[in-house]
Amino acid sequence: MLLGTKIRDLRLQRNLTQEELADRCELTKGYISQLENDLTSPSIATLGDILSALGSCFSEFFKDEKDEKVVFSEADYIEKSADGTVKSWLVPNAQKNRMEPIFVRLSPFSSAGEDIPHTGEEFGYVIKGSILLTLGTKKYDCHAGESFYFTADKAHGISNETDQTAEFLWISSPPNF
Repeated sequence: MLLGTKIRDLRLQRNLTQEELADRCELTKGYISQLENDLTSPSIATLGDILSALGSCFSEFFKDEKDEKVVFSEADYIEKSADGTVKSWLVPNAQKNRMEPIFVRLSPFSSAGEDIPHTGEEFGYVIKGSILLTLGTKKYDCHAGESFYFTADKAHGISNETDQTAEFLWISSPPNF
């Protein structure tokens, strides 16, 4: 870990010049410059003063932040096809997260299958065509531009009863697919 780079990044986030940071810590601008260029290392006390002046602390400064993948492209998607249904998991390994979004393409007169009751909630948004949502003993038509939301404590399933392909976004929380 390069301390100087992290200190420079924090200083710039706070919109401070090297001179302003030096004044706040009773140090010289030259020392701050050397520190930011990793030409010298601060004592623990001096680093504490610098972090305090930057509105930070040791635990935040040394916290090991892993680069979290935030944006996913088609190359990241995992696709599974079966019986007229194509499911694309839009976030790889989403089963370890709190929700799991998938994109579903249902061929005419096909079904995404029936799911047994489970803990959680499900949300969907129909992008193209129409689907038939079965929730317990009730059935609901859902068309392009419409959404659905339900608690998953009843048997449920989605089918396409039309002669047109249906596409929808389906999100389960917690992951269930």
